[in-house]
Amino acid sequence: MTIEDLTARTAAEFPRIRSDLESLVRIPSISAPAFDPQHLEDSAAAVAALFRGAGMPEVEVVRVTGPDGRAGAPAVLAHKPGPPGAPTVLLYAHHDVQPPGEAAGWSSPPFEPTQRGERLYGRGAADDKAGIMAHVGALRVLGDELGVGVTVFSEGEEEVGSPTFRTFLETYRDRLAADVIVVADSTNWKVGVPGLTTSLRGLVDCTVELSVLDHAVHSGMFGGPVLDALTLMSRLIATLHDEDGNVAVAGLVASDHADVDYPEEDVRADAGVLDGVRLAGTGPLAARLWTKPALSVIGLDATSVDHASNTIIPSARAKLSMRIAPGQDPAAAERALHDHLVANAPFGARVEVLPGETGQAFQAPEDSPVMQAARWAFATAWGTDPVDLGVGGSIPFIADLAEVYPDAAILVTGVEDPDSRAHSEDESVHLGELEKVVLAEALLLARLADTL
Repeated sequence: MTIEDLTARTAAEFPRIRSDLESLVRIPSISAPAFDPQHLEDSAAAVAALFRGAGMPEVEVVRVTGPDGRAGAPAVLAHKPGPPGAPTVLLYAHHDVQPPGEAAGWSSPPFEPTQRGERLYGRGAADDKAGIMAHVGALRVLGDELGVGVTVFSEGEEEVGSPTFRTFLETYRDRLAADVIVVADSTNWKVGVPGLTTSLRGLVDCTVELSVLDHAVHSGMFGGPVLDALTLMSRLIATLHDEDGNVAVAGLVASDHADVDYPEEDVRADAGVLDGVRLAGTGPLAARLWTKPALSVIGLDATSVDHASNTIIPSARAKLSMRIAPGQDPAAAERALHDHLVANAPFGARVEVLPGETGQAFQAPEDSPVMQAARWAFATAWGTDPVDLGVGGSIPFIADLAEVYPDAAILVTGVEDPDSRAHSEDESVHLGELEKVVLAEALLLARLADTL
């Protein structure tokens, strides 16, 4: 089968791929505990049906019980053996999605896929139901000429931290074993330019609670000598960064190394930074995004404006999310953050830190036969060489994959681009890019049959 054959097959198949993606987007498969879990069941069943239709003879919906005794979300596990002696490729994507967020932020209903221009809008259209359709599409395009064994793992709880992922690997270790693992949950450099994710920052998060009183008091009677908890929490949060905006927690790994130039105007446009807002940190922008730590306040519990009264609030809580650079030990980073928060308690306030999720960073080998095959497939599909890029976000379970399957080559690919707005309102996928992703994965699978 020639490159031209695969390209023509992909183009012919793409209208059905797009239609099936729209059907998946219509299922509100939110894995957050506050939402109806039946939608996850419906989503898993739909994904299983897609892989059966793509020629996978062994398909089932399975789940495992996590360390806390709770049953995990439904996952789809599928397998098609390859010819004797052929390598096996594990294809990963997740079928759960983030909550929709604020309805006012959407230009069209989040679970009603809508095309505007070259983009398809809807929750999960990019993250990560397009990843599922990349796998389904590649299998359809190759059909009976698939020259490798393929195992599919479509998870249903990635957006809540994959709590049973490690248990799943240990339970199905033999069935998931592969020579190559393709994780379709990342991004490309920009529309028209593919990317291969070669590094990911790790994750440490925590909840910090600050208390100053054992009960609320009148702000007029005691205001002055007694500062409210929110003011003191603000002062504590302010210690987390220096005057330039660099993370000020001592003992964290950081590097200025960056092979790619990420112009400031592109960063500002891609992130939607308002005019006049100065970017934080020092050093190359790509390094600030990929190889240096970042620390954000992602939640705050205090009295809302609508319910405010003339009261000094006794306590406040903040949720902190810290991204750690490749080479950083998450446990050491967690200790460093804890020690910083306790040591900088303002005015002697009581500070308690509750640890949360942690995840290892990821650094791929710069070159290998599998990476060479991926570069060729991407360059052929797009007509331009892929960019080796880092991603500031985290995919903590990749460290589990690397530990359980140390001999497997891990490729992190994706269908998103800087305009996809994953996790935000008006999430979307560029349809032309999705078609190229499908073609690139079909080319990769074909090349791996000859490479390994």
